[in-house]
Amino acid sequence: MKKYGIAAGLILFAAVMAAGCGRSGTAKEMESGSKETGPAAETSSLAEEKEEDETVVTTTYGPVKGIKEGELLTWYGIPYGKEPSGELRWHSPVSPDPWTDVLDCKAASKPALQLSGTEVTGSEDSLRLNVFAKEGSENLPVMVYIHGGNNQTGSAGEIPGTDIVKNANCVYVSVDYRLGLLGFNSLPALQTEENSTGNYAMLDIASALDWVKDNIKAFGGDPENVTISGFSAGGRDVMAMLISPVFKGKFQKAIAFSGGMTTADETLSAEKISKALAPLAVEDKKAANEEEAAKWLMTDGADVKEYLYSISSERLVPLMGNAMIRMSVFPHLYRDGAVIPENGFDTEEYNQVPLMMLTGSSEFSMFCLGDPYFESEDMKGYSEEEIKNAKAFASKYGSEMYRIFNAQASAEKMADRYQSDIYICQVDYGSTGAAKKDLGDYGAFHGIFVPMLTTKNNYTDIFKGAFEKPGYRAMAKEYNQYLANFLASGDPNGEGLATWSKWSPDKKVSMVFDGTESDAVVEEKDVSTTYDDIIKAMEADTSVSAEIKDKLIRNVLNGRWFSSALDKKYQNKDLWQTTE
Repeated sequence: MKKYGIAAGLILFAAVMAAGCGRSGTAKEMESGSKETGPAAETSSLAEEKEEDETVVTTTYGPVKGIKEGELLTWYGIPYGKEPSGELRWHSPVSPDPWTDVLDCKAASKPALQLSGTEVTGSEDSLRLNVFAKEGSENLPVMVYIHGGNNQTGSAGEIPGTDIVKNANCVYVSVDYRLGLLGFNSLPALQTEENSTGNYAMLDIASALDWVKDNIKAFGGDPENVTISGFSAGGRDVMAMLISPVFKGKFQKAIAFSGGMTTADETLSAEKISKALAPLAVEDKKAANEEEAAKWLMTDGADVKEYLYSISSERLVPLMGNAMIRMSVFPHLYRDGAVIPENGFDTEEYNQVPLMMLTGSSEFSMFCLGDPYFESEDMKGYSEEEIKNAKAFASKYGSEMYRIFNAQASAEKMADRYQSDIYICQVDYGSTGAAKKDLGDYGAFHGIFVPMLTTKNNYTDIFKGAFEKPGYRAMAKEYNQYLANFLASGDPNGEGLATWSKWSPDKKVSMVFDGTESDAVVEEKDVSTTYDDIIKAMEADTSVSAEIKDKLIRNVLNGRWFSSALDKKYQNKDLWQTTE
């Protein structure tokens, strides 16, 4: 089996994670549609373009010019909202100012402001989207994609639509949105208006979907046949859209790639955020120490609000580090009763649309193998073999919990409330058979599906040749046929394909995608299990010592999206605590 060292693991991890006073945004404003205006959009003087130029399209705000490469037409960085800076920083997105000259959309725009390594990169002028279409497209299904990166990093360029529009016969839209504390902030001083929300990034995405509704027909798409989709954080955002009143009627189908159900308590989140901001408040002489600063930041006074808006974005962005799939590190998707119901996924009011959920079978491998805990003092003194076995143990059982969290557990949660069809699929490629030697210890990792959708991705250089194998390409071809059918009708089934049954409590089946060196192996299976059974298998596993197993349970597997059952079983420390 091919092995990948620490450097390769970090590269892979980075590849995937690559997610004055103003008024706080309200869900009510989002639903009614704000009409405020601001600085004029950047334009390019291309007024003499011929009307028959198919790369020039008129939107509701003004004309845009893209590029043509063969039969592919692409428009990059089309504004769907005004730059959310200054008094618009924590505010519902507002419409961009109209423009008359043709806006040059031939090159990728900067992603949203974010921390890349130790450097703050990107731009606050982030409410932009990309459109990909085939030449001559007319009334095609529309796939709208929300990138991953834990809602802290990433960009709309994560999955380009170059291949998707051809293979899935659709128009493809990818969206940039506010990230980190600029996209999610539940501090009380920002939530003083009726129906306020700190879920600003979700309002951005809702606004982007409004843009699609109003404009996509001009690009060859059907505004009445829109599928919202997303990977990782984007997939969790998609799942949250299914329970959000703000998103009612904005899409007709949904796809969650490695998503799952995550929400956060608004008050606990604010306490975490206040603690993160406290050092800045002390530095700026707003309080004598961090404890006093955190208490002050939890108040709802105008003085706190004024201070928050005075902090430069470059100082805000680095405050909460990579969450490593722990909500407690960077809280977002608040149950605020405005964008997300106070009872979260226990709501009775789902936005009922056909839903596809995908997971890999080794979803935790990347996070586990790159976890800094294995380099900590706690793990000093163990042999190389013991460390290797510890990583394999945590990766195996973490992946088992993570894969069912992404799809099966969501379906089970929704079973009594969701009336629309649910389809589940799992990618095993790389975890089994001949492909295992190509992907080493990572197996069917978090993002294994991406090369199925696009040959331009972050993984091909890391796993040389793995995704060019005939077996993988054949598997990808079949998935894209299912995808095209789902985008068109909400049912993935079609001529020449194995039957993909709807998931139900009585038939917990997944379509499992795998392949040999040369052929696809795609078949329906019951791959369901329970958290209890996974924990029992973990307890019976003797590949690591009891001492190491306890350390992994309390320091590697704990506090993750998927670990609530494990944390309860072993009474793990609550990572939401704001005091040491």
